[in-house]
Amino acid sequence: MEVLEAIKTRRSVRRYQSTPVDDQIVETVLEAARWAPSWTNTQCWRFIVVRDDNIKAEMADTLLEIESGDTVAANPAIRAIRDAPVVIVACAEKSRSGYKFGKPATDKGDYWYMYDVALAMQNLMLAAHSLGLGTVHVGLFDSPKVDKILELPEGVCVVSMTPLGYPERESRPPPRKELSEIVFNNKYGG
Repeated sequence: MEVLEAIKTRRSVRRYQSTPVDDQIVETVLEAARWAPSWTNTQCWRFIVVRDDNIKAEMADTLLEIESGDTVAANPAIRAIRDAPVVIVACAEKSRSGYKFGKPATDKGDYWYMYDVALAMQNLMLAAHSLGLGTVHVGLFDSPKVDKILELPEGVCVVSMTPLGYPERESRPPPRKELSEIVFNNKYGG
């Protein structure tokens, strides 16, 4: 699958078959993540591959409800985290990315690791899609609880997670804004 095709056809998958994912395939998608760009090549990301059903259930219980106005709904990723054969948790070593001479180098402070982990996760998700697997970027969860469940050391935090498995069904593409709505020339709005 070519890169642009993978980008345009990847979907957020929340329902998975129970078919196991081979270790070699998991290693292949992690290899794609490993090759993502990062701040001065710090590669601050760390990945935890979770296959244990009890740990997946504990992590699913940390997903927060979705609030929209007066409406509150269960997080649709709960089932995906519980049911997918694999969950990959992306963590970051803090105080490395975005730093120069031991101090934050930009106005983003210690949060530059978010960019680096996001780039790695995008690589991972595109590689997974190219191999016929589904993923969904999960970020609405109680991070300190997940940190504790996974026994993360001090200075490392969970950034995001994705279920990984074979999709139960094919999803339709969501609507996308036209380039004319999101691209400006020279100045914002220009």
